[in-house]
Amino acid sequence: MRFDGRVAIVTGAGSRIGIGQATALALAREGADLVIGDVDLSGAERISKEIRELGRRALAIKVDISRAEDVANLVNGALREFGRIDILVNNAGITQPITVLKMTEEDWDRIVRVNMKGTFLCSKAVLPTMIKQGYGRIVSVSSVSAKRGGGVYGGAHYSAAKAGILGFAKALAREVAGYGITVNSVAPGLIATDIRGGLEDPERQWEMSKDIPCKRLGRPEEVAAAIAFLASEEAGYITGEEIDINGGSHMD
Repeated sequence: MRFDGRVAIVTGAGSRIGIGQATALALAREGADLVIGDVDLSGAERISKEIRELGRRALAIKVDISRAEDVANLVNGALREFGRIDILVNNAGITQPITVLKMTEEDWDRIVRVNMKGTFLCSKAVLPTMIKQGYGRIVSVSSVSAKRGGGVYGGAHYSAAKAGILGFAKALAREVAGYGITVNSVAPGLIATDIRGGLEDPERQWEMSKDIPCKRLGRPEEVAAAIAFLASEEAGYITGEEIDINGGSHMD
């Protein structure tokens, strides 16, 4: 129970098949109480119910992470309910498969606003509490697309936003390390989630994964395990880093 007594916010955990849901459940199974922030309140409430069935406390809050007032409501709600925030998992994100030639300014703004601006707003909002506590863990979900320049799923705007998350995490890690706060990222490859509009059937998954050395899509639980490690006390001397979780499709 390495998260006993800890409170975690996980954004974008309302999806039925997603990294956020798997992460929230992984943290709850190890003792954390959870605040689930999602634009889909019914999805957030569903996963909160599962967390309570595990014997942990959970609070569901509707939030558009690209809006500062929504993010403030999320953080204030967490503090009213639990009195502290130990862990933030910036998981909420959206993607769009489109070429630059077909991309509109609105497409660009929407993808960057949710993926990158949302990470900034949520991270900034929890910092005063974490600094006061002298402890905090921020883990953001980037993508293999940020490191290999796309070629997986999503356009150049998605790759740019996810690359921005990596740079932001490194810079923020330098700013707050002295307060006992670590800031890290994970960069998943093709994971079997519903972010692409639905979970593909086994035949399509095989087609998608034939060029991946591990010959399969990753599981949300495998990403959640890495996030949980970075959110733990054991990872206290790791900051400004990213963990690649891609089955070998990209190797630094």
